[in-house]
Amino acid sequence: MVQWLPMVPESNRYVPSYRVTFFFGPEPVEGHPDVLACVFNVKKRSWKAGIQVSVEIGTDQLSVLRQKMRLADRLAKSLMALDPHERPHYQERIVACFAQAICWCKLDLRLQAGVAQENQRIQAEELTIELDQEISHRADYVFAYILGELDLIPDPSVPSSC
Repeated sequence: MVQWLPMVPESNRYVPSYRVTFFFGPEPVEGHPDVLACVFNVKKRSWKAGIQVSVEIGTDQLSVLRQKMRLADRLAKSLMALDPHERPHYQERIVACFAQAICWCKLDLRLQAGVAQENQRIQAEELTIELDQEISHRADYVFAYILGELDLIPDPSVPSSC
């Protein structure tokens, strides 16, 4: 039996001085129909209080990353094991969980450089190239996050690399 570890420690291995908690999202960004945002609570160990960071991602970039990672292929067998009536619900949740995981990776990129102790926003057009490069190293994290959030068992026959 596979036991899933919490996703926070996996993420924090890249930025150990921060504790990051997913707050909510993805939600559409007002005035930008092609942009989604996830909000995270971030606390540095030396801070008395945490901050909120809104991480935006373009739907076009999400689509490209979804194809690059072969998301549908890697999750197909896990979905086929579900009751056919439950699959649409899981497919909707996969879209949301994928966006959350990608936004978390984008936040980690920002945290590597350090952040001020103030609420902030990472706009959709920021860190796009860096995220595209980083995601090939974080594919296993993204899939583990999705499967863990949905309580699904991974398909061991599908390669884990991008």
